[in-house]
Amino acid sequence: MKNKVVLILLLVFPIVTYLIFASAKHNAMFLPYISKANQELPQDWKSLSGDTVKLQDKITILGFLGSDVEKAKGGMFNLNQKIYNKYFGFKDFQMVMVVCDGQQDAIAEVMKKMEPLSKDLSGWKFVFASPEAIQDYYKTFHLVGNLDKQTATPSVIILDKEINHRGRKGKNKAGIEEYMESYNTISAAALHNDMSDDVKIILREYRLALKKNNKRKDEFRDKITNEVEQTVTD
Repeated sequence: MKNKVVLILLLVFPIVTYLIFASAKHNAMFLPYISKANQELPQDWKSLSGDTVKLQDKITILGFLGSDVEKAKGGMFNLNQKIYNKYFGFKDFQMVMVVCDGQQDAIAEVMKKMEPLSKDLSGWKFVFASPEAIQDYYKTFHLVGNLDKQTATPSVIILDKEINHRGRKGKNKAGIEEYMESYNTISAAALHNDMSDDVKIILREYRLALKKNNKRKDEFRDKITNEVEQTVTD
């Protein structure tokens, strides 16, 4: 029975993955760069469990919740339902939220309320720092918007595995110039339409790159195998 379940999953998952990627409405096979080689999170910013959280080698949704988690929780729930639950199964995908020190208990409470809505919340990461340190780090991205008085913003950004900031820049399918550097978590429609579409694109990028690299490895392996067999024959 277990073998049958595994076999079914192996057959179904590629089809589901293809359908997810194929449904992207944005015009690109590639999500444009907004900025490149951004700074890693300061390593003295610790998570709820006291661990270090890194952006490098991860596809990250980065947000800034600031000092009023109660105010920000609506956006968190939208993000969880529209983005996290949809893409958590993909390797190296994470949600990283920057929060002011002193909000640890508030975050733990919100996560407890989110547990019934998700099978696994381990992809949610929270790091804590002073408002001043958070402001300084936020400014390194050179975004159009600013953090509010609570050191927060309802908008989140997409970072790739090299900590490049990705978004929309240039002409869309209709030939209209567009620029989108962040996604408003207050708007479920914006997350469902714009952000979900863009996350699909960046995940597809890495999937295609991985497939290409595996093909190259296979070709290299086949070449070595042929050379060895030729040597034995000779």
